[in-house]
Amino acid sequence: MGLSNPAEMVHQLQNEWHEFKADNDRRLAEIKATGRADPLTEEKIDRHSKAIGELQAQLDDLQKVGQRRGAAPASEDDRKKAEHRKAFEAFMRRGKEDGLAQLQASVNLGSDEEGGFLVPDSVDSAIEQIERDNTPMRQLCRVIPVSNEGYEKLVNLGGSGSGWVDETESRPETTTPTLAALKPYFGEIYANPAATQKSLDDAAFNVESWLAEEVAIDFAEKENDAFTSGNGVKKPKGILGYTLSTSADGTRSFGEIQKVHSGSSGAFVADKLIDLVYSLKRGYRMNAAWMTTALALAAIRKLKDGQNNYLFQPSFVAGQPQMLLGYPIEENDDVPVPAADAKAVIFGDFRRGYCIVDVRGVRVTRDPYTNKPKVHFYTTKRVGGFVVNDRALKVYVLST
Repeated sequence: MGLSNPAEMVHQLQNEWHEFKADNDRRLAEIKATGRADPLTEEKIDRHSKAIGELQAQLDDLQKVGQRRGAAPASEDDRKKAEHRKAFEAFMRRGKEDGLAQLQASVNLGSDEEGGFLVPDSVDSAIEQIERDNTPMRQLCRVIPVSNEGYEKLVNLGGSGSGWVDETESRPETTTPTLAALKPYFGEIYANPAATQKSLDDAAFNVESWLAEEVAIDFAEKENDAFTSGNGVKKPKGILGYTLSTSADGTRSFGEIQKVHSGSSGAFVADKLIDLVYSLKRGYRMNAAWMTTALALAAIRKLKDGQNNYLFQPSFVAGQPQMLLGYPIEENDDVPVPAADAKAVIFGDFRRGYCIVDVRGVRVTRDPYTNKPKVHFYTTKRVGGFVVNDRALKVYVLST
């Protein structure tokens, strides 16, 4: 659409939303009168829905850019880190390894026993920021940095270590809580970007930014897919990779996530979305959010409640999310698109329900031989993910 002024975007978004509602009301009236909607009306609705999605995305992008511009620059005061960064740049540009291993160890990054070298903090932070901007799951879920894969989380599977007594009563023994140690499902993710030696010799070519951007986008795409629906084999186990059950909280086996059926194969039903919200306990609803695809949103925008109110509400403020039934929406292209039996929507408190575990250190191996005249930088990192609270998340399935 080419708009760059936030005020103009908001005005256009408001217009598109009003026109969308008017055309959708017309569609509903046509269906009621004749049993079908005019194709021209459907076409206008689809056009407005697409425009709403594009404008919302542009507003969100402007907000992210503004946040980055306002961020404090990385400190260069630490002499050892500066030396390590300089040595790493020499390694990237010319393959020089002189003293890099010792400098790497001096800033507590470890040695190169596994091959390759760990990137400086500045590159690691840049990769982390780009990943966060491009990974919906990282934006909503808890992210924990660790130094190795030994992280565990203790959870209570049942039992109680407390009870009620009178002031003068004896304190009876309570049931012992059943604790379990949950471990993340880890995997190694890699990228192998290439640059020509000519570009690496160019002093104006920022090798740190280039590497961070090249690998972070690849990492973000693969990670988000794994965090969403990964099976836990050589990769994180995603929310949709867990067993789903219609059983309510307190009756399911631990690790199963409750699902709510839409009641219509491949279609969204307003009442069942409301049921989904209230299947989540109040404590989790306070910080809950929706996660679904843009295609699903196109269908959800048309839904109304029993009082003829739209369930969906676009955002007219940059940085503020779209809302569904009063809860923010995060678009995630790795959630299945609407279809029969699709797990089309995830709802819940993602921070309490799912945990991402980053093993500290992105490792780079320089390869100038395999694909001359290009220089490849084989880059790897270890990351894990797992559901830590199955009661904090619910899944909406488009089925009867």
